[in-house]
Amino acid sequence: MAAMEAVLTLVTLTRPETTSVVTRGAARLLVSMGYAPLAEVGLPNGRRADLMALGPKGEIVIVEVKSSPEDYLCDRKWGDYLPYCDSFFFAVGPEFPQTLLPEEPGLMVADGFGGAVVRDAPWTPLVAARRKALTLAFGRLAAMRAGSL
Repeated sequence: MAAMEAVLTLVTLTRPETTSVVTRGAARLLVSMGYAPLAEVGLPNGRRADLMALGPKGEIVIVEVKSSPEDYLCDRKWGDYLPYCDSFFFAVGPEFPQTLLPEEPGLMVADGFGGAVVRDAPWTPLVAARRKALTLAFGRLAAMRAGSL
């Protein structure tokens, strides 16, 4: 019987492909944690959250996906998301140099199949009026997206 030779092919993803893969994995992780995530959610300050998720008790989480060190270094707007969530996370791929990221936010490592929370995010509760407004906007956006199927 002839021996089989294994061939390993490495595939390099483009930045948009990496963003898509990490976003999908982070969304799957959020679902496994009991959250209902939406991608590309506009915020009242004009920013757009890569992922926003609503938890079973009404908690709001925002996840900012970073596809590469360059993506992080040229885009330092993550502080603009903090007034619109109870918890904030970065989500990166397994190959991302995690020491580049600040230690304050939470950290998820994700691929196309799921992910893991590497560092919990600090909990900073939203005031009731902002939570109500964000929850209503989140629900309306989810309904509008579901209705466009």
